[in-house]
Amino acid sequence: MSTPFRFTSPPSPKAATGRVAETFEQLSRDFGIDRPPTFVVLSSAPELLTAAWALTRESLIAGAGSRSGRELVALGVSLANQCPFCVDAHTVLLHATGDHALAERLARGERPESEEHARLLDWGRLTRTPGAALEPYPFPREELPAHLGTALAFHFINRIVSALVTENLLPRGAQRFRAVRSMAGRSLSATVRRPAAPGASLALLDDPGDGPAWAGGTPVGPAYAALRRAATMGAGLLDGEDQNLVRQTLASWDGSHPSLAHAAFPDRVERPGARLALLAALAPYRITEEDVVAWRRPEHTDHCLVHLVAYGAFAAVDRIERALAPHTASETV
Repeated sequence: MSTPFRFTSPPSPKAATGRVAETFEQLSRDFGIDRPPTFVVLSSAPELLTAAWALTRESLIAGAGSRSGRELVALGVSLANQCPFCVDAHTVLLHATGDHALAERLARGERPESEEHARLLDWGRLTRTPGAALEPYPFPREELPAHLGTALAFHFINRIVSALVTENLLPRGAQRFRAVRSMAGRSLSATVRRPAAPGASLALLDDPGDGPAWAGGTPVGPAYAALRRAATMGAGLLDGEDQNLVRQTLASWDGSHPSLAHAAFPDRVERPGARLALLAALAPYRITEEDVVAWRRPEHTDHCLVHLVAYGAFAAVDRIERALAPHTASETV
């Protein structure tokens, strides 16, 4: 039986217990989708699942400001990262907000008619470039935690999805049809338009800390800190030399999409772990079965593979976050 997953076979959410089951219950209630592949793919590593969901919920779903605005930011990020699954998902979610004409303009590859909407989309795209000038913000300053949290959440999620999930949001690519997109969005409209209380996901986390200063004391901060902690656990799957290679390569990354011939990607035979991590960071859609097979050993479970990909994905997120203007970014507490 075909599945939406590449290289892993996540455990069934129906069999989930404890915190994983609680996470899927909250996902269904607040996201409106039962068992979305975006998060199911992380369930082999529960600490990643809960943290990725927490950051998504507290920024995209419960954050301050317009949900349509945050969807535009997430869509801009997904376009910049060349993640068709997530581009389609946020187009459907714009239908769910009631912005049907906007959703269809974007589905056709056109710019929004509204300058406000265009600026939000462009801002999301721009966040892929470390150190880009993100000010003036296309939203009130007090909404920065929600919008930046959304951007960083989807820089991580785009990479996980591009690496470990197929491109089709719906079976047989049905999302390509306008009527299907609209119908899918309308089915989610009640959930998307219902206010969500900030902070509800934090009970799923283990004392993550306050988070970075740009989060402004909102629940986005602890959620971001939790994802940083969970994702960086994957460093333990690499030796010190490979960890240094990942750090050094990301330190000079300028947001571009390197080709497979780029010197950033080491040989899959000689350094398969570093290659996978760097592909996950810079071009996750280029990961092949040959790359995974070259790295995988009998002791490498799906839990390990998800953690290695998450480590690489967050290395890119970390590069973006640390390159923000000094008054916006800070070390995580």
